[in-house]
Amino acid sequence: MKQLIDLTTWNRREHFAFFSAFEEPFFGLVAPVNCSGAQAEAKRLGVSFFLYYLHHAVQAANEVPEFRTRIEGGQVYRYDRVHASATLGRPDHTFAFSFIEQNDELSGFVAAATAEIAAVQASSGLRLTDTTGRPDVLHCSAIPWVRFTGLTHARSFQYPDSCPKISFGQTYQENGATWMNVAVNVHHALADGYHVGQFLQAFERRLSAGTV
Repeated sequence: MKQLIDLTTWNRREHFAFFSAFEEPFFGLVAPVNCSGAQAEAKRLGVSFFLYYLHHAVQAANEVPEFRTRIEGGQVYRYDRVHASATLGRPDHTFAFSFIEQNDELSGFVAAATAEIAAVQASSGLRLTDTTGRPDVLHCSAIPWVRFTGLTHARSFQYPDSCPKISFGQTYQENGATWMNVAVNVHHALADGYHVGQFLQAFERRLSAGTV
C-alpha cells in the first residue's frame, strides 16, 4: 500500500521542486558500520552473514519514512513498507536482480531470499522484470572483496528512478572491532544526509542488538 503526499502542504515541497530538476538528483556517502558480533550471531543462527545483515538493512530502511518514499509520474508516494531488490551472484561471476520481500522475522526473510538465490542460479541474464524492477524496493548490492571508501552507480538519466541504493563492502578489523563500510545513495528531492544518518544508526543498532 502507498499514500499520496500532498505537495502543497509537504514540508519538502521546495526541496522536491529544486532537486527534481537536476540531471543527477542522487547524492551518496560511505560510512563505516560497527558489526562486531553480527557475524558470530549469524553463524549461531545458521544464516549466511550476507542474508543476516541484508535483513537488518531492510528493516532499518523501513524505520525511516524517507527511505519508503518514491516519485512516480511526477507525484510523491510513501509506501507502507519496502523490500529488497538485491544483486545476487553466480559461479560464472555474472549477477542478476532479485526481489526479496520484507519480513519482520529473519527466518521468513531468509526463506524468501534462499528461493531467489536458487532462481538466480538456475537462470541467465539480468532477470530484470516488473517484480525485480518495482518501485517499492531498495537497490542492494554486496562487494565483499573490497574495502571501498567511495562508490558510484551506473544510471540512465532517461529512466525515472528514486529508489535508495545501499552497497555493503568488505568487513575489516580496527581498534578491536569489526567494521563494514556501507555506501548509501538517495534521491535528494526525497531525503537528506539527516535521513541517511537515521538509516545508518538504525542499521548499526540492529546489528549490535542482534534483533531477529
